[in-house]
Amino acid sequence: MFKNVIVKTPGESYINGLTTSDLGTPILEKALDQHQAYVEALKACGVEVTILPSNVDFPDSTFVEDTAVLTPKFAVISNPGAPSRNKEIHEMEPALQSFYENIHYIQAPGTLEGGDILQIDDHFYIGLSARTNLAGAEQLKLILELENYKATIVQLEKFFHLKTGIAYLGDQTVVVAGEFVDHPDFNEYTKIIVPPEEVYAANCIRVNDYVIIPAGYPVTKQKINKAGFQTIELEMSEFQKLDGGLSCLSLRF
Repeated sequence: MFKNVIVKTPGESYINGLTTSDLGTPILEKALDQHQAYVEALKACGVEVTILPSNVDFPDSTFVEDTAVLTPKFAVISNPGAPSRNKEIHEMEPALQSFYENIHYIQAPGTLEGGDILQIDDHFYIGLSARTNLAGAEQLKLILELENYKATIVQLEKFFHLKTGIAYLGDQTVVVAGEFVDHPDFNEYTKIIVPPEEVYAANCIRVNDYVIIPAGYPVTKQKINKAGFQTIELEMSEFQKLDGGLSCLSLRF
């Protein structure tokens, strides 16, 4: 069960954030409305939401997930691989210090972003991507193993981040798309397979009694409901434009 969530309001500079998509420029007012709906959905899931103020110096900083990896007993401050995002961790650190006494750090030349980290019970999967390199992945693996967790490093082939294509819903069930449908590292889990035309829906989040999913993906929603999970749908268009998904917008612990 999650008790706390940290989010950060998009700033005026959000429209200038990094992207690999070809979906157009985000509409700030619409992004703010969608972010507020996200916060309300989290509250409906029974968590306490800490909302950090926006910062125009960091256009992408609403995607707080990339700044840290959190467990019940300790936090790991990441070292984001995009130079323009690297200093976001300095704003996140004091926020996490109010919740954690035990904090680890990923050190250069290692890079690591939270979007590449998937926790399945006591096992963490660490994706190697354009933003998370082997040095950063190995640092996190060592930290996790010293804290009695298991860790597996996964080379990504196409996805931007690991959690772009896979989510854990609990009960040994994962939502998978693309390269993770037949990936051997995840064959031990029950799979809800996202069709190619709905790949964006693979980035969903289980928050206590609900699975929050992006709106507009009826096949994936039906499959998740059929597996026994209650869903909340949210419009995510303005975050999708900057490669962002539901998991990216919060740190859940």
